[in-house]
Amino acid sequence: MPYQNSPITATMPCRSCDTEISAIARECPYCGAEQFDTRSSALAMRDMPSERRGLTAGLLCLLVGVFGAHRFYVGKHATGFLMLVTLGGVGIWWLADLIMLITGQFRDKDGRRVTEWI
Repeated sequence: MPYQNSPITATMPCRSCDTEISAIARECPYCGAEQFDTRSSALAMRDMPSERRGLTAGLLCLLVGVFGAHRFYVGKHATGFLMLVTLGGVGIWWLADLIMLITGQFRDKDGRRVTEWI
């Protein structure tokens, strides 16, 4: 086994050739098959911008943000409801979200940044 000296002991079978390989290997060292579908993985999706528009989220946040409307818009329904009940965390949570939207740090329910303005 080629990984005997490796500090990582977790293994898994290759998706293609069924040979035991490291559980964190991106590709099989024997057949070269890719082990993880990076196009649909959550980590790969975080690098893509959200399909939600920053202008819409920003206007919702500015006009009715204390009620959590911008969070409902990006799919964060639970925290949107909490903002509705607490009136935007008595304005503090609302202000933090507004700053995050303006600086491009606000994220949708999938963890993607809401950066596209138009």
